[in-house]
Amino acid sequence: MRLILISGLSGSGKSVALRALEDAGFYCVDNLPATMLHEAMSLYADYGYEQIAISVDTRSGPSLGALPAEMEKLKAQGVDVRLLFLEATATTLVKRFSETRRRHPLSGADVTVEESIGLEQEMLAEIMELGTRIDTSELSANALRSWVRELVDADSSRLTLIFESFGFKHGLPQDADFVFDVRCLPNPYYDPQLRPFTGRDQPIIDFFQHTPAVQQMVTDIQQMVAKWLPCFSMENRSYLTIAVGCTGGQHRSVYIIEQLSRLFAAEQVLVRHRQLYRQN
Repeated sequence: MRLILISGLSGSGKSVALRALEDAGFYCVDNLPATMLHEAMSLYADYGYEQIAISVDTRSGPSLGALPAEMEKLKAQGVDVRLLFLEATATTLVKRFSETRRRHPLSGADVTVEESIGLEQEMLAEIMELGTRIDTSELSANALRSWVRELVDADSSRLTLIFESFGFKHGLPQDADFVFDVRCLPNPYYDPQLRPFTGRDQPIIDFFQHTPAVQQMVTDIQQMVAKWLPCFSMENRSYLTIAVGCTGGQHRSVYIIEQLSRLFAAEQVLVRHRQLYRQN
């Protein structure tokens, strides 16, 4: 059996992720107490379900603390368990609650939305380290659905390298393990003829292929990741996220991420372009 657990901060897109898995053929359950996981999986096995997705978060109350142990029990029984943890910046979450006029699950008469978000982050701190993190701050619903499907389709027995471009003016991605700043490199944005293109387009590719500093940056990042990749693989991690940022997330970071994904083609690789997804 295969179990995808969805957890994370309220307002980060857990419902979108769960619906994406339902569309992919998973039997989905929202807000199941962690202490009921083993019983629920036994029941689903009797029903013949092979792909299950369950949302487990702070709405479950005190039972949330049992999640790590429950996950280990299920893994010991041969269940393929993977946790996706969704998060976003506090500013983004406050804006989402304001726009939708929804009540935060932890808010009350004497607790503001901002305070509720901080409390929830503390409650979920241990859970966050158990799975693949997805920062949804700059993502559309379509982009989030796409990222969830990609992660679920990846071979869970192998380390997945996630190469991610972003723009510093939109904020740092919270889900990155390594962040490289390439704003020191020549910027095609200042050439009116190159500005409309992205790092995936041939005019930008040609520009950077003839820029020695860019090629050296690609080589340096590739060597650093290659040197430490075996160490992370030995930790039995399921993913490693390498983020590369430029000013707007359109030219330099996108080009370098595309080059790195090709250099590591022998590994299991996923590519994300945060700001290009945002535009779409």
